Amino acid sequence: MTAPVFVDPAAATAAAGDRIRVEGDEARHAVTVQRRHAGERVDVVDGAGARASGMIAATGDRWMEVAVDAVGRDLDPLVTLVQALAKGGRDEQAVEAAVELGATRIVPWASERAIVQWRGPKAAKGREKWASLALAAAKQSRRAFVPAVDDAVTSKQLAALVRAAVEAGDRVLVLHEASAEPLAGLAWADPDQPVWLIVGPEGGISDAEVDALRAAGADAVVLGPHVLRASSAGPAALAALGALRGHWAAPQGHPSR
Repeated sequence: MTAPVFVDPAAATAAAGDRIRVEGDEARHAVTVQRRHAGERVDVVDGAGARASGMIAATGDRWMEVAVDAVGRDLDPLVTLVQALAKGGRDEQAVEAAVELGATRIVPWASERAIVQWRGPKAAKGREKWASLALAAAKQSRRAFVPAVDDAVTSKQLAALVRAAVEAGDRVLVLHEASAEPLAGLAWADPDQPVWLIVGPEGGISDAEVDALRAAGADAVVLGPHVLRASSAGPAALAALGALRGHWAAPQGHPSR
C-alpha cells in the first residue's frame, strides 16, 4: 500500500538521512485527524514533483518529524485542463477527478454559454475553492505534483493562451461533439508533448469560440460516441490520453535511496 502524502516545501531539498519537520495544518491533519504516530511510513512532497519518503520519528500537537530514507521526483506529463464554469458543482467535480487522473494545471474558463460566472470577490473565492479541491485530490491520489489553478479567463484571453501554447510546442485539443476527428485516433510523435484539453459548459462551446480556438492553433476532437457532462468529459479525456500515450503502462519512478 502506498504511503499517505503530506505537503511541505522542505521536500524539495531533502536528502536521505535528513529529518523534515512538518508543521501547521498539514501536521495537524496527520497527527490529530489521521492519528499518525511514530513508526508509520509517510511521503512528504513539495507540490512540484519532489518526494521524500520515510518514517515518522516524532510527533507533537501541530508538528511531526519525518526521518527521510529515500528521495525522488515524479515526472508527470504536462496536461492542462481548461474547464468551463458549470452549474451544479459539475465544474468542481471535473477539477477533482482531473487532478486524480493527472492534470498538472487547471484553467477556469468563463465561456459564452456558461451560466455560472465569477465576478468581483466571487472570482477569488471560486479560484480558491478549485485550488483547495486540487490539493485534496492530489494528496488523495498520492501525487507529488499539486496542479496550479489559474485565474478565470474569458474566451478572448483563452484564445491568446492557446496561441502562445501552440507556438511553444504544446498540442491543444478542444473537445467538441461535432468534430469528425476522434481523440483515440490521434498520432503522437512525442508521447510526452505537453497537451491542453479544453472542455465547454453544459450548453456547449459556441461556433465563434471554436473558430477562434482553431484560428489560434487548437484542434477539435470528439471523445466518443456519447455526449458527456461537463463534469466527466475532461477526466474521460485525461484517462484516454494516459492510455493512448503509454503513461499508464508503468508506475511513476520510485524514490532513490
